[in-house]
Amino acid sequence: MTVSYHGDYPAEYPQRGHAHGARNINARDGEIHPEDIAVGVVIGRASEYFDFFVYAIASVLVFPQVFFPFESRLDGTLYSFTIFAFAFIARPIGSVLFMELQRRFGRETKLTVALFLMGMSTAGIAFLPEYAHLGAASIVLLSLLRVGQGLAQGGASDGLPSLLALSAPKHKRGWYAMLGQLGAPVGFIIAAGLFSFLLAQLSTLDFLDWGWRYPFYVAFAINVVALFARLRLVSTTEYSRLLDDHQLDPVNVVELAQSQGRNVLIGALAALASYSLFHLVTVFPLSWINIYSTRSISDFLELQMLGAALAAVGIIVSGLLADRFGRRTTLGTAATLIGVFSGFVPMLMDGGDTGQNVFLLVGFVLLGLSYGQAAGAVTANFEPHFRYTGATLTSDLAWLVGAAFAPLVALGLSANFGLAYVSLYLLSGAAGSLAALSLNRALEIKE
Repeated sequence: MTVSYHGDYPAEYPQRGHAHGARNINARDGEIHPEDIAVGVVIGRASEYFDFFVYAIASVLVFPQVFFPFESRLDGTLYSFTIFAFAFIARPIGSVLFMELQRRFGRETKLTVALFLMGMSTAGIAFLPEYAHLGAASIVLLSLLRVGQGLAQGGASDGLPSLLALSAPKHKRGWYAMLGQLGAPVGFIIAAGLFSFLLAQLSTLDFLDWGWRYPFYVAFAINVVALFARLRLVSTTEYSRLLDDHQLDPVNVVELAQSQGRNVLIGALAALASYSLFHLVTVFPLSWINIYSTRSISDFLELQMLGAALAAVGIIVSGLLADRFGRRTTLGTAATLIGVFSGFVPMLMDGGDTGQNVFLLVGFVLLGLSYGQAAGAVTANFEPHFRYTGATLTSDLAWLVGAAFAPLVALGLSANFGLAYVSLYLLSGAAGSLAALSLNRALEIKE
């Protein structure tokens, strides 16, 4: 779909100077193309995922020693993963609160407040005194800042992913759907590379004392850049009108639940396999190696970066497969492969360096194939009036159900009952996805 506006702004929309300059940068000859929308989606998702993985990696390598020095390494990591989950619990709450803010003051105000909250929460973690200096108060503050990140993540939704899905040409909808998902491997590669460099260059004492704070400073700086980049997009008259034309505005959550509750539930469960696998190849194996292996953490992060690059390739391939065979078929096939893969978790993770390497690389490939089409899988199933709110809350619930507690559950089960239970956990995610997909025969984006 291409939306064209020739000449000046339409008479019913007042001209705004800053929007005019942004339009000239982000639209060609007054036209908005799907690739223009994709720019905003990729910028927003890459910055969000960098923040996400900076915290996730620190939850394994830093927080157990810095904030839980009185516990064993295992218990400290489990406590750290508990706080890690707080953001996913807060995320749907943030979505609801910030939607109300958008209704009152507009999309630009909502996005500005959300990204500044994210930046302040991230910077706050960078400056947070450790347990040795502040005691239990440091844990409370870390928890509050993590909740702040979750609220901000919920409020950072700008409607562009849904707009991209609805504006893409019919024969390329799978391709455009995967573009925003590339932010995950890109964010992970940058975050893991930064931590790997610091670990290789600093002593353990220096890293735990001050070195770990630098990725959070970088995350804050990226937030500032992303804020202005995204505001430049959503504040233009063309984007505002296109969002309005597709009725991508918030609605009452109670009304949504009553009218579209089935679609929300199916959408959250349809991507369960992908979201369950998401942390089982990123956060969990890093914690397992950190606790039970003598492997170099810096080298292991580099291996995960290679895996993330393979995931990026898998995401791209998923777009091609979805356009050829359909998104529902692509997601179902990926969920089936993840279910098969779950049976090999104990053998590979207990298989020494070679087995762990295979687990990571194959897992990342499967993650790319599934995650590439996981976002907004049922967006078009919502009635137009409910589409924006429905897509946002569906994504929030998918993260909460599939990913929030995955590192905590996987590490806890493997430490107390064995890796076979991690297999069952991943298998349950695959089964949930297949069950949801079987209930939704019209998963592909409708006309």
